[in-house]
Amino acid sequence: MDAYHTGEWSNDAIASGRQKYLSPSLATFTAYQRPLVLKRGEGQYVWDSEGNRYLDCLAQNLCISVGYAHKAVNEAVMAQMAQIQHVTTMYYHDKPVAFAERLLGKFPEEDWVIHFVNSGAEAIDIATLVARLYTGNHDILTLRSAYHGMHFGTMSATGLALCHQPLPASPGFVQVANPDQYRGIFGKGVEPYVAEIANTVDTATPGRIAGMIIEPIQGYGGVIPMPAGYMKHAAQTVRAAGGLLIADEVQTGFGRTGKGFWGFEAHDVTPDIVVMSKGIGNGFPLAATVMRRDIAASMAERKFFNTYGSNPMACAAGLAVLDVIESEGLQDNAARVGALFEAGMRRVAEKYAAIGDVRGSGLMLGLEFVSDRAEKAPDDAKADAVQEGLRERGVIVGRSGRFKNVLRINPPLCVDENDAAFFENALDDTLTSLTH
Repeated sequence: MDAYHTGEWSNDAIASGRQKYLSPSLATFTAYQRPLVLKRGEGQYVWDSEGNRYLDCLAQNLCISVGYAHKAVNEAVMAQMAQIQHVTTMYYHDKPVAFAERLLGKFPEEDWVIHFVNSGAEAIDIATLVARLYTGNHDILTLRSAYHGMHFGTMSATGLALCHQPLPASPGFVQVANPDQYRGIFGKGVEPYVAEIANTVDTATPGRIAGMIIEPIQGYGGVIPMPAGYMKHAAQTVRAAGGLLIADEVQTGFGRTGKGFWGFEAHDVTPDIVVMSKGIGNGFPLAATVMRRDIAASMAERKFFNTYGSNPMACAAGLAVLDVIESEGLQDNAARVGALFEAGMRRVAEKYAAIGDVRGSGLMLGLEFVSDRAEKAPDDAKADAVQEGLRERGVIVGRSGRFKNVLRINPPLCVDENDAAFFENALDDTLTSLTH
């Protein structure tokens, strides 16, 4: 009998079993030098196999929005599972319709429709497909340092070398300069970066494009917020070239930034297509591409099918997530507690020159580590050491960015002021220990 049935899965057995039975590609995306084996979660906390509790400031790559084991979400899924666990889109069911109606109520007035899928990468793939069909153009602009997935098509839309396999890219993705206000090639400001979009259209495309994908705050690229005015003026330039604005809200959506339910709301622009995933289902596999009806109609001339799209259990989870965000005031909580997290991070940054920048919004925050503040020299070794030190002190964070020197602080939306204080103390203590 195998170890699972005999209860013999030690941490070492799990690590060796993963290496033996699962794909080697999983080893390219691990968090710590020593494997972290998680056993359970509740609210904003997780416990490992040895009983240690952690404040989860990565929320499973931002998938856990309203908290682990939330009673309302779990009960909604179990109730649906007890009736029927899956209904393919060949048939009809009330849950996808009810969820779509509620979700579209969070959008500006427009004739929107939703295509449900299972992951953010799938949703980006739908967005690029429909943009090309609707416009009759092929090229899609994306930003350097952008992250839109690691599947074959979305890998080509991603602006990070470590996320590209050594193969010819999927054709039709053209990168433009990222308006990074800390490291951008044109420095601070918006106008040069918007001008670069027009220059790229005129030099690297036929002059007509299908669209441009923008994250309101780049996530895995290093928590890089789009500066005020950029998305609005980018949309004008893109639309003048025949394209659509595609907002990637996979990480910024569902109230995480605190400034709106969607990240684009802070930028005075309404996208033509919006992609969402992660926090939409609180950990259940669910994603969506939202678009205007006339855009979506361009896909209706040929058959299209997604086996698990609109799964009723996932849609039940999505409905419950919306209920919880509203009933528990989690968007406001993201703004209030996020401000406490950020303030604490800035206080620590005043004490340690290793922190070059603190940025983000709400509960989507980042710490960039440098070896020289004036030169902004990236220090990935320090970021790695701080990530490890925080783990020892009961805090989980993510490491990201082009230089892997940015720590992501993106906890579930239910964190409180005590968690903000705990994080600040852990960060301060970690940096103190590394300084001496």
